[in-house]
Amino acid sequence: MAQGSDGPETQSEERKLIDEQGKRTDGRGPNEMRPLRLEVGMLRNADGSAYIELGKNKIVAAVYGPKEVHPRHLVLPDRMLVKCRYHMSPFSVEERKPPQPSRREIEISKVIREALEAAIMVDQFPRTALDVFVEVLESDGGSRGASITAASLALANAGIPMRDMVAACAVGKVDGQIVLDLNDVEDKEGEVDMPVAYMPNLDRITLLQMDGKLTIDEFKRALDLALQGCRQLYEAQRKVLYAHYFSSSTSGEQKGQ
Repeated sequence: MAQGSDGPETQSEERKLIDEQGKRTDGRGPNEMRPLRLEVGMLRNADGSAYIELGKNKIVAAVYGPKEVHPRHLVLPDRMLVKCRYHMSPFSVEERKPPQPSRREIEISKVIREALEAAIMVDQFPRTALDVFVEVLESDGGSRGASITAASLALANAGIPMRDMVAACAVGKVDGQIVLDLNDVEDKEGEVDMPVAYMPNLDRITLLQMDGKLTIDEFKRALDLALQGCRQLYEAQRKVLYAHYFSSSTSGEQKGQ
């Protein structure tokens, strides 16, 4: 293919993504996450909601249910039906994106649903449905992991029984180094992208994908780094939930007095 023959020349001219001081394009070290901000329960009309900013990613997740299943032929007699829609807003990327779902969005919707479904106690709600909506307002690489982290928070905010919360992030290989939490440039120009979703309390992985090649030793180091990143996100999830419900109960007591 003509494109393939052009590849090596183009790659040799590519800029360095890690400088001589070991800093990445956004100034981070290899093991550092991007700045994180989480909110929970900010949508009044959803049963549960959450918002995440991870670097320049801005993502909202909303949960509705458990509720009656429509259409009825989708009813599962022994468990809850979990549905997920991941959608990138037309203004979420540099060039306007068509509003209709792309193949990539359909695939990521499935991946997010499967990563969350492992945590949800679906057998406690037979013949019901649960809708998870994820809206990417601004994308900066690693949006599927950030979406899983936000959606898991939204599920907890909706009171959906779960075995554990799910936190997710991506690791990768950039300029020959294993790095945590890829940004958009690293995602596009790096050598490997490996998203991981993890339930830290149960020490169970619910998603592991990889685009690119790693040696066995690199894979082990990348997986360890991904789990470290997930644990950081998990602690942030726990803190925002505690802050949300503690401040709510405190304000309620103050009002009652």
